[in-house]
Amino acid sequence: MKAFVLVVDDDDANRVTLERILSREGLDVVHAASGRAAMELLREHRVDLVLTDLKMPGMTGIDLLKAARVVDPDMEVVVMTAYGTVETAVEAMKEGAYDFVSKPLKRVELIAAVRKALEKRALRVENRRLRERLAEVGSTEWVGTSDATRRLLDEVEVVAPSDATVLLTGESGTGKGHLARMLHRQSRRREGRLVTVNCAAIPESLLESELFGYEKGAFTGAAGRKEGRFDLARAGTLFLDEICETTPALQVRLLRVLQDGEYERVGGTDTIHADVRVVAATNRDIEAEVAAGRFREDLYYRLNVIRITVPPLRERPEDIPLLAQHFLARVAAKNDRPARGMTSGAIEALVAWRWPGNVRELENAIERAVVLGRDDRLGVDDLPPALRAGRAEARKAIAFSVGTPLKVVERRLIEETLRATGGDKNLAANLLGITARTIYRREAEWSEEDPP
Repeated sequence: MKAFVLVVDDDDANRVTLERILSREGLDVVHAASGRAAMELLREHRVDLVLTDLKMPGMTGIDLLKAARVVDPDMEVVVMTAYGTVETAVEAMKEGAYDFVSKPLKRVELIAAVRKALEKRALRVENRRLRERLAEVGSTEWVGTSDATRRLLDEVEVVAPSDATVLLTGESGTGKGHLARMLHRQSRRREGRLVTVNCAAIPESLLESELFGYEKGAFTGAAGRKEGRFDLARAGTLFLDEICETTPALQVRLLRVLQDGEYERVGGTDTIHADVRVVAATNRDIEAEVAAGRFREDLYYRLNVIRITVPPLRERPEDIPLLAQHFLARVAAKNDRPARGMTSGAIEALVAWRWPGNVRELENAIERAVVLGRDDRLGVDDLPPALRAGRAEARKAIAFSVGTPLKVVERRLIEETLRATGGDKNLAANLLGITARTIYRREAEWSEEDPP
């Protein structure tokens, strides 16, 4: 795309001359006679560079520079003035101007400043995109080796390459947002953007305009056109988190997009094609929401093309030590702490906990332990009080009096460990220091001994 330059000068002749010079260089140019008019154009157009006079009535070039960088932090500004003093140049540079040119302008000098500023802008934007891509790549790893995790990853591998709408369900904190990033990264749309909307975090009155955008004058304060999330996600993926928090009126508009692939901006009449893949998520029982009349049944069927249920952490306890180690390494590096591992007691406490907050709760617990821990190995005492209490209660529950037959003790220990690991015999065997075959053999013996 061509670079877009906004020229701001209260001198009509200068504006026309600058537009002619820059247009001949292959740039798209729009101009304004004042800082206020320039701000209107900044809201309406995607501007790469502002070339502004410094001394203007009302809003000065410095004022415009500050405001422009608020609208778009990546925007570059070149200031021009007939008052080319060192003090003025220093002030402009301190406020973020890329360069400073003096009037009367020299064509070669002007074009060189504009070109260099645009190159810097392009480099900054590209670096930001690369950082976003790297963050996506780094966040698409799903840690775990349990059967539940393997089934989940198999589903993602099959579903991701398609353009089918996906509905992610599961308890809060299980990693639905993480899974949405994986689906996008493994899809044919991975070169496009993944745009996330938390439907519960945006006020009800603003959510429609955030999703679909709006036209100038659509409502009080709509000073110019604004692209919505469907626009930003074009050729990419739109992740609608907490979809059950949407209002019936908004659900009607979402239904039309999913059904017809079209929408209009708020206050607009032009029909826009929605070139996006939609992934939605909820931690509610969506069928119960439909039955209660709070969620449209027709929208539910449009969203529920592919259903992936993310298992809670308590259903994959064998993943807990791996996840804990993953979070430990990440949090320790972020906080410049030396934590290198965990004691067996800490791992035992983590596995025994039921994790009502799922993976998010585990990550928070590890971060707390890293920040407050005094040793390079995390111990039980570094964990949150609830986990320590839960471990103590679990140990109390399997206490035995003197003289209890060894056979009874062994059975109780194995059964309690299996309960703590969600029935995973391999993990239970590792915790008990025996083989999984021993557990299978003992269970067979107990089955023969127990009365029918």
